[in-house]
Amino acid sequence: MPRRLTLGVLASGEGTTLDALAEQAAGGHVPARIAIVVSDRPYAPVLEKARRRGLATSVLPLKGTSPDEWSARATKVLTEAGVELVVLAGFLSILPPAFTKAWQGRAVNIHPSLLPRYGGKGLYGDKVHAAVLAAGDAETGATIHLVNDDVDGGPVLVQQKVLVERGDTPESLRHRVQAAERVALYSVISRFAEGDWPLPYRDPPGRARSRRTDGDPLTGPSA
Repeated sequence: MPRRLTLGVLASGEGTTLDALAEQAAGGHVPARIAIVVSDRPYAPVLEKARRRGLATSVLPLKGTSPDEWSARATKVLTEAGVELVVLAGFLSILPPAFTKAWQGRAVNIHPSLLPRYGGKGLYGDKVHAAVLAAGDAETGATIHLVNDDVDGGPVLVQQKVLVERGDTPESLRHRVQAAERVALYSVISRFAEGDWPLPYRDPPGRARSRRTDGDPLTGPSA
């Protein structure tokens, strides 16, 4: 049996992904436990969802705080909770470089498209799905990638495809992409928990921009 990976979840919104992940972890379907939920927004619904589940929470607004101070506070909170892997689940603020450096290879982001399409500053949530529909794309999907200083530009770990259907709206597309996000995220967590990928993850040279879009994880780093 794989060990249970200790997670810290960073989120800004409704907490849909957190709820699903917590449910799967509690049921033993994902080898992980959520040690703490951190939000940059004091009234984000994700905080109430976390508290109802008995999860520890911390509110760390970036506004009015220096990037280095925020990074130090966030790292302290996560480290004291014993976090091994940080999961960005709808975290809408851009992380300071000091934070991404401190958690290099130990933080992943969930993005609702097949990166590098529809990624970068300002592209999140239904804005992504609207862009997919406006472009007339036949498919979209979900990406789990390592976090670095390049917004939505870190090395891809897993991508899961979703077909765009006739009559789709941003809302209908969102529901199917969210389901794909969960499949991809659970796969990534399992690979880390089972030791297939080390923490911190070190991407082999020349692999940083590799892409897979069949829903399977990329081959792990060399020994």
